[in-house]
Amino acid sequence: MNADMKWLDNPEVFRVNQLEAHSDHTYYESYEALEKKENALIQSLNGQWEFAFSKNVKSRPENFYEEDFDAKNFDKIMVPGHIELAGYDKIRYINTMYPWEGKEYRRGAYSMESTGDGAGMFSEAEYNPVGSYIKRFDLDPELCSKRVRICFEGVEEAMYLWLNGQFVGYAEDSFTPSEFDLTPFIREKGNVLAVQVHKMSTAAFLEDQDFFRFFGIFRNVTLRAVPKIHLEDVWFRPELYKDNASGKLSVNLKVSAPENRKINARFVLKDQEGSVVLEKSAALQEKNGIYTEEIQTDDAQVKAWDNHHPYLYHAYVELTDENGNLAEVVPYDIGFRRIDVIDKVIHLNGKRLVLTGVNRHEWSPKTGRCISMNEMKSDIECILRNNINAVRTCHYPDQIPWYYMCDAAGIYMMAENNLESHGTFQKLGAIEPSCNVPGSIPQWKEAVVDRARSNFETFKNHTAILFWSLGNESYAGDDIEAMNTYYKEKQDGRLIHYESSFYNRAYEDTISDVESRMYAKPYEIEEYLDHDPKKPYLLCEFMHDMGNSMGGLGTYMHLIDKYDMYHGGFIWDFIDQALYVKDEVTGKEVLRYGGDFDDRPSDYEFSGDGIVFANRVEKPAMQEVRYYYGLYR
Repeated sequence: MNADMKWLDNPEVFRVNQLEAHSDHTYYESYEALEKKENALIQSLNGQWEFAFSKNVKSRPENFYEEDFDAKNFDKIMVPGHIELAGYDKIRYINTMYPWEGKEYRRGAYSMESTGDGAGMFSEAEYNPVGSYIKRFDLDPELCSKRVRICFEGVEEAMYLWLNGQFVGYAEDSFTPSEFDLTPFIREKGNVLAVQVHKMSTAAFLEDQDFFRFFGIFRNVTLRAVPKIHLEDVWFRPELYKDNASGKLSVNLKVSAPENRKINARFVLKDQEGSVVLEKSAALQEKNGIYTEEIQTDDAQVKAWDNHHPYLYHAYVELTDENGNLAEVVPYDIGFRRIDVIDKVIHLNGKRLVLTGVNRHEWSPKTGRCISMNEMKSDIECILRNNINAVRTCHYPDQIPWYYMCDAAGIYMMAENNLESHGTFQKLGAIEPSCNVPGSIPQWKEAVVDRARSNFETFKNHTAILFWSLGNESYAGDDIEAMNTYYKEKQDGRLIHYESSFYNRAYEDTISDVESRMYAKPYEIEEYLDHDPKKPYLLCEFMHDMGNSMGGLGTYMHLIDKYDMYHGGFIWDFIDQALYVKDEVTGKEVLRYGGDFDDRPSDYEFSGDGIVFANRVEKPAMQEVRYYYGLYR
C-alpha cells in the first residue's frame, strides 16, 4: 500500500494500518525489572530530529522518506514539540471559529448539498502546512529479535509514517496514542524513520477546540519491544458492594503468543501493605491467535476509593508458558468505588456526589501543550490545596501520566473525547446547524465512534474516571448518539456526559445521563430543577474566569444546599493559555495572549481565563475558589 494525500480530504479515512487501541498498561519481563522500574523493552525516540517545513502538500519533499534521500537542507527540530514554537508557520489562537474563516470557504464533506465529498479541500489547498520529520536510529540490543511497535502519544493533526522507505500507516485523532507495527521493516542498525505531519485534514472540523492551533509531534515517541507472550489488553473491573467494605473483581485479558501454546495467567491483588487480598489463576483459551479469558475473583474485604481516601490496590497479571516460566508481568493500581443514580441523584459509594471542579487544558507558557511531569505535579498540588476535587479534560484526552496521578490523588475525572466542532453549528453566537458535523452524516460516524473507542480502551482502568464525556460543543445527531451507544454497551458503571442535548432536545434521552449546561445563570438552574427534572444536573462549564471575575461563585454554590439533584460543576478554566516571548522594547520575558501574534482570526484575550496564570502563579480569584469549594469538598 502507498500513502495517498487524498486521505486528508476524506472523513471516512482516519486510520490506516494503525493497531487497535488498548489499555495503557506497562509490562516487564521480570519482577526484578519491575521493582527497579527499568524497562529494557522501551526505547525513546524523543530528541532532535531532521525537519523541513512546507507551506502545502504540493511543495512538500515527496520522496523524503527514501533511505538514500539527501536531507542536507533539512533543519533540526526537537520532538516532542510544536512546529510553530520552533519558529515555523503562524502562532494563532482561536476559540469558536475555524482558522480558515474569512479567508477560504470550507464546509465539512457531505454536510451540505453544495459541498459534496470535499475532494481537494486540504490536499490541494494553497495553505495547509506540512512538517517532514526524519529520525535515524539503531535498535537497543534488548529490542533486537523481538516484535517492535512504535507509539506516537500525540501528533496534530494528520500523520503519515514510513520506515526504511516502506509505507507503514496513517493516523488522525491528535490526542490519543497512534501505534504501528514496525516488525516487517525494522532492522538492528541504520533505521530511517520518516513522519509527515499535515496541519489540516478532515480532522480539523472535529478538533475546533478553544486553544492555540498548533501542529506537529507534540508528545512522546517510543519504540516498544513485544515479548513472544504478551498481554495486549487488560480490563480490570472492580465491583464495590453496597456495604462499601466488600467487593469482587473480574479481569479481562487479551494475550498474543505463538499458536498452539499453553498460556497461563495468574492474577494477584495486594493492599498497600503488600498483603495478598485476592489471587486467581486460569489457563487462557486460544482463538484466532489471541488468547482470552475473564478471571472472576472471590469476594473480599476491601477499602473504598474516593476523593478523601484515594485507596489504591496493587494489581499484578503474570503470564507464564507451558513450563511455568514467567514470560511477562503487568502491574496496575486500581481502586474500588461505585457510582449510582438513585432518585435522580448521583451517588459515589452511597453518598451524594458534589463536584468542585475545573476544566483543564494542558499548558506550558514555554512549550504550549507539550507539558512536563513537573508541570503536571504542580497542577495536582495546586488543585488539592485549593479544595478542587474534579477535573474535566477539556476537550481531548490528556497525557497518560495525568490519569495515574488523578487516581493516586483522588481527583474525580470527566474524561472527554477529542471532539469539538463548535464552528459548524454556532456562528456569531447564534445556533445555526445547517452545516454541522458530525451531525447525522453517515460518512462522519465511524471517525467519531473511533475516537470514543480509543478514549475508552486506553483509559478504561482508571479509577478516577467517573464520567465519559462524548466531546464538547458539537451540537447533536445520530453520530454522537452512536458514541453514547458504544459506551453504554461497555457497561462499565460510569456515567455519560454531553451538554448539547440542551440545544437539540430530540436527543435528550440518548446522549447523556445528566442534564449539563454551559454558563447557565443560577435562576435558570432553579427553573430546571423546580419543574419535574428528568436528570441530575451539573455545569460542565461555569463562571468563565476572565478578567476580574469569580465574584458570583457563592450564588452557584448555595444551590448545592437547596437541590440534591444539583451536583456542582467545572469552572472555566484552570490555566491561562499564554506564551512567554521576549518583549521588543524592554528585552524582558513576558506573557503574550491571543491576538498578540498578529493572528487573525483570533479571539484575543479569551485565551486568558484561568484561575492560575500561564506560569502557574495563582490569581486573586483563587481565594474565592478555595473558600467556597472548601465548604463543599
